[in-house]
Amino acid sequence: MKARVVASIPVGRIQSPEDVANVVAFLASDDASYITADAVNCAGGLLPY
Repeated sequence: MKARVVASIPVGRIQSPEDVANVVAFLASDDASYITADAVNCAGGLLPY
């Protein structure tokens, strides 16, 4: 079952807490200072719709 789920994820692995933490850290950094009112999909390429 796990192999089938992982195979369906475009990046080829299950998301980790660090994946989300990296997005949060980026958005909180000066590198993201010009980003406003946007939604960031942190789902490994899976589309929620």
